Amino acid sequence: MKLESFRKAVRQGRIEWRKHSLQRFAERAIKQEAIIEALLTAEVIEDYPEDTPFPSALFLAFPGGDPLHVVAAFDERHNLVYIITAYEPSREFFLNDYRTRRRQ
Repeated sequence: MKLESFRKAVRQGRIEWRKHSLQRFAERAIKQEAIIEALLTAEVIEDYPEDTPFPSALFLAFPGGDPLHVVAAFDERHNLVYIITAYEPSREFFLNDYRTRRRQ
């Protein structure tokens, strides 16, 4: 994923918000603005170049000081970002750095 092109698409508002995802974000009290802020500043902690139909990545950011994971895909051809999910990472599954998965 070309991160600069991805962030440019986010800045331009070229984001696809799915109804199901928006419902989940509401249930989790995660605002769209926090997701956008996260994608503009986040660190890529896992890259999924083989995902279909578009490559995706797991991002970590701290909007408002709290950790947030966002999984997003990028259609480079159409310059469109797809938000797959966003959630507050759990220490049950991630170490204290929120970057490293715990071994199960």
